[in-house]
Amino acid sequence: MFDPDDLEAIREGHEQWREETYGPTVERFGERKEQFTTDTGGQTVDPLYTPADIADQEYDEDIGFPGEAPYTRGVYSTMHRGRLWTMRQYAGMGTASETNERFNYLMDEGQTGLSMAFDLPTQMGYDSDSAMAEGEVGKAGVAIDSLDDMETVFDGIPLDEVSTSMTINAPASVLLAMYIAVGDKQGVPREELRGTIQNDILKEYIARNTYIFPPEPSMRIITDIFEFCAAEVPNFNTISISGYHIREAGATAAQEIAFTLADGVEYVEAAIDAGLDVDEFAPQLSFFFNAHNNVLEEVAKFRAARRMWYEIMEERFDAEKPGSKQLKFHTQTAGSTLTAQQVENNVVRVAYQALAAVLGGTQSLHTNGKDEALSLPTEKSVRTALRTQQILAHESGAADTIDPLAGSYYVESLTDELEAEAFDILEDIDERGGMRQAVENQWVQGQIQDVAFERQREIESGERIIVGVNEYTVDEEPKEDIEEVSEEEQQQQRERVQAIRDDRDQEAVDDALADLKAAAEGDENVMPYIVDAVKAYATTGEICNAMRDVFGEYRAGV
Repeated sequence: MFDPDDLEAIREGHEQWREETYGPTVERFGERKEQFTTDTGGQTVDPLYTPADIADQEYDEDIGFPGEAPYTRGVYSTMHRGRLWTMRQYAGMGTASETNERFNYLMDEGQTGLSMAFDLPTQMGYDSDSAMAEGEVGKAGVAIDSLDDMETVFDGIPLDEVSTSMTINAPASVLLAMYIAVGDKQGVPREELRGTIQNDILKEYIARNTYIFPPEPSMRIITDIFEFCAAEVPNFNTISISGYHIREAGATAAQEIAFTLADGVEYVEAAIDAGLDVDEFAPQLSFFFNAHNNVLEEVAKFRAARRMWYEIMEERFDAEKPGSKQLKFHTQTAGSTLTAQQVENNVVRVAYQALAAVLGGTQSLHTNGKDEALSLPTEKSVRTALRTQQILAHESGAADTIDPLAGSYYVESLTDELEAEAFDILEDIDERGGMRQAVENQWVQGQIQDVAFERQREIESGERIIVGVNEYTVDEEPKEDIEEVSEEEQQQQRERVQAIRDDRDQEAVDDALADLKAAAEGDENVMPYIVDAVKAYATTGEICNAMRDVFGEYRAGV
């Protein structure tokens, strides 16, 4: 980019500037902090960056053009100039009918994709009337006990006209089967169904703990989904490999990249071991990242992740299709940064985080409601969150040029640093036997916990300022409307699932569940049998229990 003589002159100029600005010591000049670092302390931030900091970069090999390898600048040639990112708002409101109302409201307000949140019992594969569901029905999202609930959620919403993201993991096969069944009932060809299931079980063992089955059968179900969807539902993303929750648990930006891509490597290897061709399923892989507070670090993170995935798929797996090597991702603003104190400050946090995602080239974006530290977001706060994206798209200019921070000495240098650190972590994981082994041995969890502990120590000591929490505080209680699920609503859902059991053809259910168990005990793909069970109105809990009988349940550390 610069010839050696130019770079040497720049280095000398930099040293002269530093001496003139700071004198012999930084302390003499009096900077605000002894050392500046990125958000989680992963990288030291120098006072100034110059071309000398990116002297080793080759434009074609390291940066390139949008839509071309190594995809540092984006996976599509026109990016947001051609099509804006899909604007999603995570929604799941207690009951299926409430969720249908919220979905219709959001679409009326201009949302371009649906994002579905499920309550904890559904995420764990329990029905609403299970003893394990007591007190949790509809609390963290919508309760989906049977195909009847899914039909209600999408009543009046043509599935060939929307893209739906479902944040579901251990029972992802069941919820996907329900979505397919609704599409079948609407007469929508399966190849026209669009959306994503999260379906990332490894990060459940790492960060969220809403798992059901042990790792081996969980991976088998995931590869069954890959195979089934490649043939039946080719435009549906079969997995959203999630760094979001890893970052929420406390990971650094470099750890978020490394652990997420390591999960991706594990899924690709499992699919290849199951006999699938990499170019048959890899284009349907997608990723899910966190958009945290440090805008420039986050932009560099997204750029580094794209470049790394290209290299991994090109060199490690010999993928040939461009789509197999393109890291496409959804982004959600960082829930862990939201505060219950001075909740209006969260609007500002979300806006900056959304800006980082857009500047970093996201394909899809969810912006959190300001009140999500307190409860499910209200209709008003969801609208503000959606308006944040719309203002970014139409008023800020951030979407008008592609990868606008490319060429920034700092952003390019930070992109390289994050990539190098993340590759070092990946190498460590390989030496430990791969990601699945590193997770089962609790090594990954320990790495994240160490960072989370240090961050909390910094907050409590005042080294890290959280506005409104440990600095710039006010003495007042939050006064916000809170979305709540009443005991009456929970009881209605329990009665609803029992009514489904009373009205269905029980013999058909029993046969479908028996066939599913037989497939699980053998080596047949389980997805067609799950679809059959769903269409017979077997419940989420019954289908998951049939697989529990075969696969068992996972117990961490056992």
